[in-house]
Amino acid sequence: MEKIDSSSKLTNLQKELLKVFSMDLEEAQLMEIRSLLANYFAEKVSDEVDLLFKENKWNQDKIEEWAADHPRTPYLKK
Repeated sequence: MEKIDSSSKLTNLQKELLKVFSMDLEEAQLMEIRSLLANYFAEKVSDEVDLLFKENKWNQDKIEEWAADHPRTPYLKK
């Protein structure tokens, strides 16, 4: 597991989670909570992407356009 840098400040979310979950949990419970959090944030991202598509009037054609696009970084010849 990744070590947390103790010199960095905790976010408001981290502080709240520490208060709420100040007890030891079984590994299965911990995995369930991780899954719930991941699903929550995935849903937020999905909602934002949906909004972006609606605001810009994008559709499946736009996705296919992106899939066919192959932008490359122009490198300078030496």
